[in-house]
Amino acid sequence: MYKSTTKIRVRYAETDMMGYVYYGNYATYFEVARVEAIKKLGFSYRKMEDEGIALPVLDFSIRYYKPAFYDDEITIETTITELPKARIHFTYKCLNEKGELINEAKTTLVFINKENLKPCSAPADFINAMRKFFNKGA
Repeated sequence: MYKSTTKIRVRYAETDMMGYVYYGNYATYFEVARVEAIKKLGFSYRKMEDEGIALPVLDFSIRYYKPAFYDDEITIETTITELPKARIHFTYKCLNEKGELINEAKTTLVFINKENLKPCSAPADFINAMRKFFNKGA
């Protein structure tokens, strides 16, 4: 299992009339957290795209428990629980500054060959970088 943590401070423009983070902004927060998680592995979306691989979102689901507000610093725990193949699954937990669970979410992304727009296997070097997190105790 691979886990990464990212902190995001809520900006005023990201809140609604009730002062809550507008629900649609969480998709952006999770994208930031995904990009950071991949960077911590030594990769980037840009590198994969330059090598002909795109990663569109196939599925996104979220469950809300508490609101976040302007100027809150939220922590997003991003987890990959299995080595990717043609798909990669991310789970997220958003926590407020008190450590309370704000929401939980999941996304599934698909590795796509940019030339033919068909699913393909995750790049071998990406899998190799992740393997060490899944072979512990093996």
